[in-house]
Amino acid sequence: MDNELRIIISGGGTGGHIFPAVSIANAIKAERHDAKILFVGALGRMEMQRVPAAGYDIKGLPVRGLIRPLWSPRNIGVAIDFLRSKRMVKSIIRDFRPMGAVGVGGYASAATLEAAHAMGIPCLIQEQNSYAGVTNKRLADKAERICVAYDGMERFFPADKIMKTGNPVRQSLLEVKMTREEAANALGLDPAKKTILLVGGSLGARTVNESVMRHLDLIEQQADRIQFVLQTGKYYSKSIAEELQRHHKPANLTVTDFISDMGTAYRAADLVISRAGASSISEFCLIGKPVILVPSPNVAEDHQTKNAMALTDRNAAICVKDSDAPDTLLSLAVETVADTTLLENLSANILHMALPDSATVIAREVIRMATK
Repeated sequence: MDNELRIIISGGGTGGHIFPAVSIANAIKAERHDAKILFVGALGRMEMQRVPAAGYDIKGLPVRGLIRPLWSPRNIGVAIDFLRSKRMVKSIIRDFRPMGAVGVGGYASAATLEAAHAMGIPCLIQEQNSYAGVTNKRLADKAERICVAYDGMERFFPADKIMKTGNPVRQSLLEVKMTREEAANALGLDPAKKTILLVGGSLGARTVNESVMRHLDLIEQQADRIQFVLQTGKYYSKSIAEELQRHHKPANLTVTDFISDMGTAYRAADLVISRAGASSISEFCLIGKPVILVPSPNVAEDHQTKNAMALTDRNAAICVKDSDAPDTLLSLAVETVADTTLLENLSANILHMALPDSATVIAREVIRMATK
């Protein structure tokens, strides 16, 4: 066992944390086949299903996020659960004996890396956003290396610890070999028509769904030249299905609660409408996909708007405010997808922002840190 490379990876809560974490784990295994990797997540959160599905063991902590307002008496219970989680992590560390710890953000990450640092284990944190999250800012003094995806992160972290690596993405997105026409056929779409793909993340986005449902007539008017694919998210799928039963669903609108093969869906799309999560943006950069971003207003420090601005400032994406989207998003998308020159410029500009091989770069830094 002493010759094995043993790494703990912690974080989750959303796909935006889980996908990079799993990508880093896969890259570590690719570099060191003997590596043993253990995930630590938050009980009841998405990582407790997604990580085992990716082939890795995970331990769950009873850690939770702070409740607003911060002076709420319920935060006493949150603090108690955090202290319990730190004690649990120390027990996990004694059993697993990791040589390095990686935090990707999320509730479990703080408890895990604080415990690891206290026990003398070198730590690396990976910050996906252009505006650092509270957990990672809090952990900065405990990290040996801080991997980031955007310039200017010295605002949040010590400059000598920063390493610009980009964000790891799902490898499956980069392995799609089919053409746009083949991808459209695989999804039952018409390759001769332009395709607009609307996604709100794995849980969906109310605003994106509402933007579609308000403009079913506009969608139907484009039936001879544009088709639309809407991923509602599982949370909204039932209500959307019921609403479409009450109204006439346009034949050129495909609705699904979840798209399992996102690589094929991206390849088929001429234009994507998406939230502005860091992982999604990194994916669009690497595949050069024209995108209209609708930043979620329900995130800490409005970081999705800051993510989107990093692209729009370089004419690499279009941004629509969440509050404006229900009225304007669909008409803007129809205009954009019909403008071939604009689509080509957006694609070229967003490709310039790509940082390839991020997972491998981070994995090698983790291995260096753990084995020095």
